[in-house]
Amino acid sequence: MSKYFVGDIQGCYQELRLLLDAVDFNPSKDELWAVGDLVARGPDSLATLEYLYGLENSVKVVLGNHDLHLLALAAGVKKRNPKDLLDPLLDSPHLPKLVDWIRQQPLVRYLPEHNVIMSHAGVPPQWDLETLLFQANEVSDALKSERYIESLISKMYHNKQSKWHYELSDFDKLKFTIDALTRMRFLHQDGSLNFNCKLPATQGHLEGLKPWFEVTSQLRDENTLVFGHWAALMGDVSQPHLIALDTGCVWGGLMTMWHLETNEKFTQKRLK
Repeated sequence: MSKYFVGDIQGCYQELRLLLDAVDFNPSKDELWAVGDLVARGPDSLATLEYLYGLENSVKVVLGNHDLHLLALAAGVKKRNPKDLLDPLLDSPHLPKLVDWIRQQPLVRYLPEHNVIMSHAGVPPQWDLETLLFQANEVSDALKSERYIESLISKMYHNKQSKWHYELSDFDKLKFTIDALTRMRFLHQDGSLNFNCKLPATQGHLEGLKPWFEVTSQLRDENTLVFGHWAALMGDVSQPHLIALDTGCVWGGLMTMWHLETNEKFTQKRLK
């Protein structure tokens, strides 16, 4: 069995299928691991979700900020944005089935036999493995709840929780977990999340910021972290144990896939 990890798909269905053909992906024996942001700005989010859904146990995904945004759109919590190109998906009779499937997906996947952790945006450097898995599971439980809209989705965009501490309320812990695992890029000197800086990773210091992966982390030192979300990195992170897979396919760049067993990367250019 081979495990293939793919960067942000963002509805770029044709590029995904070309990459899978290039590595001779066989769902009867291989697994596809996707770092989140399955949908949004690409041309065919509906076909992307239908394909991933059909892979059943051969696909392992984590949720990104755009996937959570889709849940908010489907619930009527957020208004549609034409830039998202999600109308065919939101108008599809298959939407309820796909929303239910998304709600079953976690924010983190951990492969203990390989010491590999996959999340969309990265891992807060102040967390240990136990905290990471516990907090991600708390969010998953909330998403799976029948009351997920009123208890989580409807509140998800309010009161940004930028700094972690154990005395936070239960909901603020959920909020920080979502923000850290799906939106994190830069951190302030006190370890709090920065939501506004659009500078390249190498220039964050101009505003007193550091990329999350440049902050000391025992968890990162002991595991390989696979993530997406930060297309501006173009996969270039000069840190050990990091696999950055968002290389901006949806913005005219590349879709990147990493083969765990051989440590090879494969790319596919955006078609149009």
